[in-house]
Amino acid sequence: MEQFKILTDLREYIKTLEGKEGKVLARPIPEGGSPVFYRNQDVKDGVTLINGIQKGDYCFSHCLNWIEPHDQMGLSFSASWSHLKSIYKLKSSKNPGKNVHVYWVLEKADLPPDLKFVPDQKDDRHYFLVVTRKMTVHELVAKLQWVADRMTIIRDASKVIK
Repeated sequence: MEQFKILTDLREYIKTLEGKEGKVLARPIPEGGSPVFYRNQDVKDGVTLINGIQKGDYCFSHCLNWIEPHDQMGLSFSASWSHLKSIYKLKSSKNPGKNVHVYWVLEKADLPPDLKFVPDQKDDRHYFLVVTRKMTVHELVAKLQWVADRMTIIRDASKVIK
C-alpha cells in the first residue's frame, strides 16, 4: 500500500495506471451517501428510487422489476479531472456543511459479469456503468454493491479538488 503526501503524487500515480489500466472513473458523493445507491435526500422531489437506483439512470421495464440493457444509460462516472471538478462543485453546493468524498475505480477494473463501462456518446469526459443483458433489479443491486465494495475513496476531497 502506498501513501501519497501531496496531490501531485496522486495525479502522477493515476497517470501511470491510466496507461495500463484505462481511465480513472470517479463519483463525488456527499458524506453518508453510497457510491452507487441514492437516498431520498440525494434526489430532487419527484425522482423515483427503486432499491436505491434512480429510475432515470437505467432502462427499467414497465413493471419496474427488470433492467433492460442500454449502452447510454447507467450509473454516471467522471472520466476527466475537469468533469470531476464541476460535478464535485455541484455536489458541494447542494450539500452545504457536508464533506464530499470521491469514490473511484479504474475503467478496466474487474467488474461483475454483465456490467461494463461505456463512454457517453455526448461527452467523452463522462462514462456510464451499463448493464449488458436483461436482469432483475435485485441482480443489479447485488452487482452494484459488489462494485461499491471495491471502490477506492478520497475522503473530504476538498483538500484535493479546488
